[in-house]
Amino acid sequence: MYEVLKHAHSGLRWIALLSLLFAVINAFVKWRGHKGTFSKGDKILVLSALIFAHIQLLIGFVLYGLSPNVEFSSHTMGDSRIRFFTVEHTLMMTLGIAFITIGYGKTKRLVEAHQQFRTIFVFYTIGLALILSRIPWPGIHGAGWF
Repeated sequence: MYEVLKHAHSGLRWIALLSLLFAVINAFVKWRGHKGTFSKGDKILVLSALIFAHIQLLIGFVLYGLSPNVEFSSHTMGDSRIRFFTVEHTLMMTLGIAFITIGYGKTKRLVEAHQQFRTIFVFYTIGLALILSRIPWPGIHGAGWF
């Protein structure tokens, strides 16, 4: 079960990252260009990014409990691989998705499209940056492309 979830988590990251990137780019272009309203398509794009990020978080939490890379001992902070998965990766992913969730929630309460796009851009960009900072990229800590 661990291997299946690990591969699902690793493969789905690309969908989550692409959806976040599209949401950020769309928000930036429409915010800076003052173009139109916050349409149904914009809502779907922003919500899709939120949903994929949360799916990744849920799978990640399950993996946290199953992973041999997560360890709570006196060696945890001294081993860079164990520290990365036990502390750094988990903390930054959770914070990144928290920013995305807050941005989505704030956007729902705003009326003007300009403010909605700006809010999505700011919060989703911060979330994306936090996530990108601690993804186990291929070659780092034994990670692969999938």
